[in-house]
Amino acid sequence: MSTLDVDSLIDDPDTRVIVCCGSGGVGKTTTAASIAVRAAERGRATVVLTIDPARRLAQALGLAELGNVPRAVSVAGFEPKGSLSAMMLDMRRTFDDMVLAHAGPKRAEEVLANPFYRTISSSFSGTQEYMAMEKLGQLAADGTWDLIVVDTPPSRSALDFLDAPQRLSTALDGRMIKLLTAPARASGWGIRKVVSAGFGLFAKAVSTIVGGQLLADASAFVQAFDGMFGGFRERARRTYELLRSSGTAFVVVAAPEPDALREASYFVERLADEEMPLAGLVVNRTHPVLAELPAAKALGAAENLEAAGGAPLAAAVLRLHADRVALAQRERRLIARFTKAHPAVAIAHVPALAADVHDLAGLREIGDQLAGA
Repeated sequence: MSTLDVDSLIDDPDTRVIVCCGSGGVGKTTTAASIAVRAAERGRATVVLTIDPARRLAQALGLAELGNVPRAVSVAGFEPKGSLSAMMLDMRRTFDDMVLAHAGPKRAEEVLANPFYRTISSSFSGTQEYMAMEKLGQLAADGTWDLIVVDTPPSRSALDFLDAPQRLSTALDGRMIKLLTAPARASGWGIRKVVSAGFGLFAKAVSTIVGGQLLADASAFVQAFDGMFGGFRERARRTYELLRSSGTAFVVVAAPEPDALREASYFVERLADEEMPLAGLVVNRTHPVLAELPAAKALGAAENLEAAGGAPLAAAVLRLHADRVALAQRERRLIARFTKAHPAVAIAHVPALAADVHDLAGLREIGDQLAGA
């Protein structure tokens, strides 16, 4: 089993994007923030983008809140050799900004006012992942930062943004979209008459299911959006290629628990299928043994003390140690099972801290553990 060298990763000037992915509740947001802080202190111009709606990242970085544009991190005692900015994805705002940037004023006004647009821009399946792709592409194109750290959503959907370009293209090339845009695209009275007749039958059938007003809003939205789709596809394609490039490194984050490591295996296999560059696995909140005393001997010593009627505190400590040894052995077995299935994956272990990370000092401590310091 090889060790994940986080410092070599962030010190390499060719590393431009680090994507942290993993299931929920494994410390992924904290890992991303810790990597970003460490990178900034080692001289990188760094921005961290979180897609997790939790506010922990802002609190740990000393910011009252994170917005949809990067904000410089300025905390007492934080004087990095490089720089650090942070932001949290607002998918509705990102969608609005994209429309304003890539549509003419009249068309943008029509799109932004459309009820169907207001629905999909905030709650439509896949919108968050596509907007994450869009924002990552914007940050990469900006040129202000030489390292972008991305914290992804806390579930398997963390990798759904890899599918966003293909899903978008499939949706836009689908039969319903073509029917919705057909009246606007048809040229010539005869063609329009035929298409309109076909669309009328389609609309009548669908409106009984989804409602006539919703269908009308959807049709108006797609027709107003027509002509912008190609640009969306192209930008998503470029961002997808960025994710596959040698300048990107994926870091999978897990806890030493069966479900989390199963999810980690899924991520590793999916990244391999997509030919995405995997840097390694971070196993958070491990419980290393603090003393070389076998569990059986610790329990035996505790029983002897209790039988002798003395030192109850010492007996309790010995029992706690035995429990810790059993937990550490269980975690080692689980990690060994992962390593057997994925022998080429480098691993970094981060021991559980006594308290939750809520400030810069905590992020630095996690960064030290990631680097094996």
